[in-house]
Amino acid sequence: MWKVLLFLAIYVVLHFGYELTQLEFLRPFCGTDESVFEHLKIGFWAYFFSTFIEFFASKSVRFWFPRLLSNVLVPWAILLIWYMFPLFVGHTGSPVVEIVWAFVVVFVTGLLGVAFERDLEKIPLRSRVKTIILLLFALSVVFYVGFSFSKPEVDFFKVP
Repeated sequence: MWKVLLFLAIYVVLHFGYELTQLEFLRPFCGTDESVFEHLKIGFWAYFFSTFIEFFASKSVRFWFPRLLSNVLVPWAILLIWYMFPLFVGHTGSPVVEIVWAFVVVFVTGLLGVAFERDLEKIPLRSRVKTIILLLFALSVVFYVGFSFSKPEVDFFKVP
């Protein structure tokens, strides 16, 4: 549970880090606007930083690969869970409701990521699967860092 709370706390820091400081070196890690992309990027890095901190307290022999895969999946789980509210409830227009829902989404996503990696670390992974995980993680880093500086003209990258 502590990792989920740490993930949530780091998510909040990264959400406002660039806005409050305007430090350019934070751009690849922090949100710079309210687009879907920026929120997924925040989720990716918040989960990675919480995992990095977790590493120092872990005794798991199979630590990194399950967590790197969770790290790749967490932002997309944020996207899926976030859009369930407008799908089933609709647009409320209330900033308070959106903020509360955002906290719920990040918390639940953290729970799912931790549950997934805990079960996955019990399974020995073949080198092919480890290679795929590393590739997906590396592509994610390139995706989130690369588009932090130059966004294409696609809705996913625009502020709603």
